[in-house]
Amino acid sequence: MTLSKDVEYQAPTTPPSTMKVPALDGMDYSSSSSLEQMEGIFQSVEPPRRSTGRLLMHSMAMFGREFCYAVEAAYVTPVLLSVGLPKSLYSLVWLISPILGFILQPVVGSASDYCRSRWGRRRPYILALGILMVLGMTLYLNGDTVITAIFRNSNSPEKRTWAIVITMLGVVAFDFAADFIDGPIKAYLFDVCSHQDKERGLHYHALLTGLGGALGYLTGAMDWGSTFFGRLMGSEFQVMFFFSSSIFLLFLAVHLCSIPETPLKVETSETKLLLTHEGLKAYGSIDPTQNNNVKKNEPQIKSLSYIEGEEEDDPKVRVQKRMTLKSLVRALLTMPSHYRYLCVSHLIGWTAFLSNMLFFTDYMGQIVYHGNPYAPHNSTAYIIYERGVEVGCWGMCINAISSCLYSYLQKALLPYIGLKGLYFVGYLLFGLGTGFIGLFPNVYSTLALCSLFGVMSSTLYTVPFNLISEYHREEEAEAELDGKTNKVHRGKGIDCAALTCMVQLAQIIVGGGLGFLVSLAGSVVVIVIFASTVSLIGCCFVAIFVRYVE
Repeated sequence: MTLSKDVEYQAPTTPPSTMKVPALDGMDYSSSSSLEQMEGIFQSVEPPRRSTGRLLMHSMAMFGREFCYAVEAAYVTPVLLSVGLPKSLYSLVWLISPILGFILQPVVGSASDYCRSRWGRRRPYILALGILMVLGMTLYLNGDTVITAIFRNSNSPEKRTWAIVITMLGVVAFDFAADFIDGPIKAYLFDVCSHQDKERGLHYHALLTGLGGALGYLTGAMDWGSTFFGRLMGSEFQVMFFFSSSIFLLFLAVHLCSIPETPLKVETSETKLLLTHEGLKAYGSIDPTQNNNVKKNEPQIKSLSYIEGEEEDDPKVRVQKRMTLKSLVRALLTMPSHYRYLCVSHLIGWTAFLSNMLFFTDYMGQIVYHGNPYAPHNSTAYIIYERGVEVGCWGMCINAISSCLYSYLQKALLPYIGLKGLYFVGYLLFGLGTGFIGLFPNVYSTLALCSLFGVMSSTLYTVPFNLISEYHREEEAEAELDGKTNKVHRGKGIDCAALTCMVQLAQIIVGGGLGFLVSLAGSVVVIVIFASTVSLIGCCFVAIFVRYVE
């Protein structure tokens, strides 16, 4: 029964644990379990188990992204050289994108945590970044052709300037979007999957990342200019644009349709009645207007969020507060120590990995094959250097294939050595492999040791994000034990973005520092030695400082 309009609301004198609380649907629950029933409303519902097909569909975006990355690695340098980019601007091209990513990545991650789109929190950002990736590929692979069609005089300085500008904008836009898109994809996986499916999904991500890279390098190694497609489209640049954009857009569409998201707006509307004062003015009331005679000086029943000690009663106010740049920077600077140590270890790993991978083909051409990139293009020394670069591309393909295979092997190793063992082994094998390559520069041994690069690649793509998932799972379990089931936890999006920021910071370190290191040493051998040293330091760091959930 409901309270009469003539009856004033009385503050409860019985302790909450013994009160009889009529539920919102009119059913009475026993006094001993009333609060438990109320708290159960706020407990996070475990997502349903996802099929292998759904998880593979979700991983397709990683396949498409890595395919495009491989195309960029194979063609960006020839494209930049063909438009006449000065050597003094090379470092600028490679530094703009990571600097922008390092600054803006946490903003995008935090924004996706509170996105209220009816399509979900992550997918609008993934779609926007995917479109930006295609736009970037369009500019750097077709910009020179478009500018040539506009300017009839092919030798004019204005034409050359515009070709350089368009190509640089394309490279920066592509790198920016391709680096950014990884964080929302990982957060999307964490949002819609159970704990077991998160681990499976990350392994499928690494598996298809390796496959996409391998297929991209193989496609880029083919001479498309003399084929039917090359004659039809004009050049091999246009052929690669057609393949890469088509594959990426197709797999991006599959990814976006893989697993539906629950919009944040729907979740908020469902709990709005229980999170505001108006919804809980009187336990026995069905219609809020029946409580018009409640005395203002009587104690009001507070919302559960207030009881739990939240700073703001209004969820919208909390969201707006968290969306300011000041609070975002504060959240990053005051993150728990285990998150901070994980970010540092990720930075060490990517610094070692990128310093080796970005200069590996040049190392093969100069050190292993003894070629000279500065010799005349019709000279034997330069032809030998080009041969070394081609063999280096095959080494990158071996790296991608081994990354694919090791990501599958990780599932078998995980029960025996755990995440700590996988993390340590990845850094150790990469450090030893790059060290031997620097000490013994032989063609066959170098290609064989390229398989260890894939171990590191798979490790960086899976283990840190697995640890993020474990940290969040632990925090949610602790909150349930403490009864704080409606507590606002750290957003998965911002934590994934913080990890991805370390990739950009590593690019800044590598792009800004390795050139000086090579000039100081006078040989690119110092690069693989540097990568080996940093990786072995990372070995010690992940063993001592990184926290693992038992």
